[in-house]
Amino acid sequence: MANFKTVKNEGGPTLGVTSAPVIEMDGLFFRDLERTGELVPYEDWRLSPEERAKDLASRMTVEEIAGLMMYSAHQIVPAEGGGWFPATYRGGKTLAESGADEWELTDQQKKFLTEDHVRYVLAMVLKNGEIAAKWNNEMQALCEEMPHGIPVNTSTDPRHGAGSASAEFKTEAKGTSKWPLGLGLAATFSADTVKNFARIAAREYRALGITTELGPQIDLGTEPRWMRVSDTYGPSSKLVTEYAKNYCEGLQNDPEADGWGETSVAAMVKHWPGGGPCEAGRDAHYAYGKFAVYPGDNLKEHLKPFLEGAFKLDKTGQASAVMPYYTVSYGVDPSGKNVGNSYSKYIIGDLLRDKYGYKGVVCTDWGITQDPNSKLDSFGSRCFGTEDLSEAERHLCIIENGVDQFGGNNNIKPILEAYKIGCERHGEDAMRKRFEESAVRLLLNSFRCGLFENPYLDPEESKKVLGCDEFVKEGFDAQLRSIVMVKNNGVLPVSGRKKVYIPGRHIDAHKGFMRDMMPAMDIPGANPADVIPFYDVTDDPAEADMAICFIESPISDGYTEETGYRPVTLQYRPYTADAAREVSIAGGDFREDSNNRTYKGKSNTPANESDLDLVIKAREQMGDKPVIVSIRMNNPCMVSEFEKYADAILVNFGVETKATLTIVSGGAEPSAMLPVQLPADMETVEKHCEDKPFDYTPYTDSVGNTYDFGFGLNFSGVIRDDRYEKYVSNR
Repeated sequence: MANFKTVKNEGGPTLGVTSAPVIEMDGLFFRDLERTGELVPYEDWRLSPEERAKDLASRMTVEEIAGLMMYSAHQIVPAEGGGWFPATYRGGKTLAESGADEWELTDQQKKFLTEDHVRYVLAMVLKNGEIAAKWNNEMQALCEEMPHGIPVNTSTDPRHGAGSASAEFKTEAKGTSKWPLGLGLAATFSADTVKNFARIAAREYRALGITTELGPQIDLGTEPRWMRVSDTYGPSSKLVTEYAKNYCEGLQNDPEADGWGETSVAAMVKHWPGGGPCEAGRDAHYAYGKFAVYPGDNLKEHLKPFLEGAFKLDKTGQASAVMPYYTVSYGVDPSGKNVGNSYSKYIIGDLLRDKYGYKGVVCTDWGITQDPNSKLDSFGSRCFGTEDLSEAERHLCIIENGVDQFGGNNNIKPILEAYKIGCERHGEDAMRKRFEESAVRLLLNSFRCGLFENPYLDPEESKKVLGCDEFVKEGFDAQLRSIVMVKNNGVLPVSGRKKVYIPGRHIDAHKGFMRDMMPAMDIPGANPADVIPFYDVTDDPAEADMAICFIESPISDGYTEETGYRPVTLQYRPYTADAAREVSIAGGDFREDSNNRTYKGKSNTPANESDLDLVIKAREQMGDKPVIVSIRMNNPCMVSEFEKYADAILVNFGVETKATLTIVSGGAEPSAMLPVQLPADMETVEKHCEDKPFDYTPYTDSVGNTYDFGFGLNFSGVIRDDRYEKYVSNR
């Protein structure tokens, strides 16, 4: 295990050192990472991060800069099995065979850190704070021995979610406090809550050794069918812009430094220029969903969270990094080119860099440079519009546009080949200058966060910070404030030790995120251990005082090889898209015979249609006794199908069962409001513009309440407070 020593500076940073010498000058101490015995500019913590980054970039070889421009694959610590991200220890052995400690570096990690010069590492699963800290120290000690001693900048996808989501790889609050996902935070209508969450997240991230978050996701959630809408802050540009600013500031600003400091975490906002308006709700992780469309001519509104929020911070200037989405922003480029956003000179070079003057890191979304898969229905194939280029030519195109970093690329060879082609095209001086520009931007984040002074962690301190009582309570309170009550026929709250019946759920086989088949499954509605602290559980509806039906919004997608294009449905019963477009707005792929991606007249049934059946059956079984529905809403959906069978409906966007039952039992009063419109039917969804907010008809229930943006109930009735006036009345 790496053993580091600390050296304290009076009135300056504490140094962490394993192998590098320490220079003393004028009573101050500095790490001699260059091992020259003399203080060079990038080692001098008295200089600005910009001065230090420029000095170091000038000293680096092209190969070393190329390493900075790569991101490691998803790392699982410890790498105990196979799966999507297998790894070996001590010369090709499994963890168990090798006898390695859980925090040791894998063979693959040692290689990409030493041979490929990778310094941005993406952590997916970290077992706990102690192991994460020790693993971090191993990486940092190894890199301290390398030329220039450049520390690792570990990053993560958002990892504080209290409830799982179908989109992307997420670690659900493993060892951290637990918070609602994006729409849940939006439902609180509280920018202060978002800023507080970001500050706590930063503390927990730094305890894990994480200094960059691949977030927040500040896309406008204008398309209700999009599988990633639950991670957005909703469709209101006013609310999303304020949230974007507050989250980025909370993450990046060290309160003691009043700016960048040793508790800062760099924010990588996503996804420029907004990933929300994907045509018909199909997602651009897949070639069948690669187009973003603007039938409402509303691109400018999608830019607001970036230009007026994340790029205008009071303390840290701007979000330190930005990630373009996979999408082809169809029809946006005046030249008529329709390519993936990172490949677009107009979207990156002309708009983001030149017109709007963004100075930070631009990092591609994951896996966009590889050659395409032969199947349209595949997880990869994201080099949209550049399929005829070589992998090296794709890298060069992206670099020429002003992009600095390649998400999910561990292979240095195409970057070096891109450099060679670029030298032939532009001259070596120009390419060297361009590489140094990216190196400076990438190094800045590590200098700002103090990694060049002390990248090491105290494992015992990490254990104390991770999931401490204060942070856990803050997260749980936010969960409570994120649950929206949309219906209550006088049955809530339910106090006292009642008997509750919770029906089990069934989900049919369906395509998963990685496009593999997920088998059919039967699952309990809730874990009885979560319910026992509140109520007694019975399997007999006749014995029960009430039923609680835990369901989720419809699970569906818009394409399979067998069906071709089909509607992404937000209703439980089988749906036929008679109101869909005759001709799609966007289309075109080398694997398709037609440019028309219409699904008009096609049908689809969600994998969890039986969620509706269990509510209806519970109503029959319970007779006059209360039926309460708790719906996990990944997408705004047709509550019209079950509303009349329910006495009370609670909507959540990712919370623990404990939070829902706290509301049901009266331990807290609901205060959240809908951050989206809940549509009246699928026809109004089909007719809306993917890029426009609030342009479909919301559902009006059996008691006359309309489930519009900003609607919510407390135990006294409809909520109307200053939040409503601020965000809803003038939306």
